[in-house]
Amino acid sequence: MPEPIRGRGTALAPPNRFARQHAEGIDDGWPQESDEFLGAPGAPRTQVHPDKAKRVLTTNNSPDIFFEQSLNPYQGCEHGCIYCYARPSHAYQGLSAGLDFETQIFAKHDAAALLETELAKPGYQCKPIMLGANTDPWQPIERQLRITRAVLEVLVRARHPVHVITKGAGVLRDIDLLADLAKDSLASAFVSLPTLDDRLKRVLEPRASSPAARLRIIEALSTAGVPVGVMVAPVIPVLTDRELESILAAARAAGAERAAYIMLRLPFEVKELFRDWLAQHFPLTAAHVMAQVRDLRGGRDNDPEFGSRMSGQGPVAELTQKRFAIACRRLGLATGRGASLTTGLFVRPCAATPQMSLW
Repeated sequence: MPEPIRGRGTALAPPNRFARQHAEGIDDGWPQESDEFLGAPGAPRTQVHPDKAKRVLTTNNSPDIFFEQSLNPYQGCEHGCIYCYARPSHAYQGLSAGLDFETQIFAKHDAAALLETELAKPGYQCKPIMLGANTDPWQPIERQLRITRAVLEVLVRARHPVHVITKGAGVLRDIDLLADLAKDSLASAFVSLPTLDDRLKRVLEPRASSPAARLRIIEALSTAGVPVGVMVAPVIPVLTDRELESILAAARAAGAERAAYIMLRLPFEVKELFRDWLAQHFPLTAAHVMAQVRDLRGGRDNDPEFGSRMSGQGPVAELTQKRFAIACRRLGLATGRGASLTTGLFVRPCAATPQMSLW
């Protein structure tokens, strides 16, 4: 079992599920180029690669989520959240869902231009876009690359509705754009907050904003007029489930209007990564955590079925749902789908074409 790497969610790099062959590294004693980074032996640096996608909007028909299309400026995420359900997507790049997901980031540098082209198509139908459904649009490298801000600028010009979800304090930089949209009912936000415990957060989500910073994000968005909710995700049995009411109360006090939660999901390679993480950081409760996960998932480590994958099933799932509903009623928090956004103000961008307009 490799030693934890400070500032990273995992030190494992399991082979992706599509690989026919895989290699295992062996420490030969020679110093590594990145040994001094973060003061940790062998800690890898983040590498950013261009994502050469030809379009940026992804459609969705899952009954479990409330949006029909989404945009992710990045693939992979520096936040390093060990539980992230998006980790297995790195297999499509021939990379690992483990350390590669946190250190090999694919950036859609031309996302704003591609988005504008898609919005300009005559057949495009305006529907709210979810920004950040797969990886965080305000992860650390966004400070330099500003891809998310450029995307928001396109949406502002087009008066196009957008939902955003984040745990990154970088969203504060772009509150001006979100507020501009929100004044016309064109924007809403969710802030992800699975724990208020700083010590747990440091190993659970090593490069994400602190719990206190996320409450300040909620307050800032609310003050700016952006409808904001708290996403308690994931709810982890034994480790974080006891905090459910406390998180909801803290978020409401900060200005949250709405709330949602998602039970821990462990698809594909995430199961192995999470088990190793438990063994590293919570060895005495690891077996208890996984036993409750299996109770929630019909005896399995993961349940991929629509309708149950987000909330789980069985007595613990039912109790969690009741606790959530009671707390939200008491606090005056709306639940269910995201805030309703308008589509009637959409202004189609002018298509870039070498042929001049007749008018």
